[in-house]
Amino acid sequence: MEGNIVEAARFIGAGLAMIAAAGAGVGIGLSVQGALTGMARNPDTYGNLLTNMILGIAFSEAIAIYALVIAFLMLFKVV
Repeated sequence: MEGNIVEAARFIGAGLAMIAAAGAGVGIGLSVQGALTGMARNPDTYGNLLTNMILGIAFSEAIAIYALVIAFLMLFKVV
């Protein structure tokens, strides 16, 4: 009985850890939206906005990868 509760808690914890992936998706979307809006309003800033957008996307994606690693550690760690 106790092993089932621990296993259920591992699944719940892994699911909660993956909420960060949804946050990263929203962050990437907002970053691209802001950069495209800025490029549409002032095309001369294309290079600077593109560089900053790609940097922001990389940081947001890193958070999602960290969350995925934590979820895998919760799921597959042998107790």
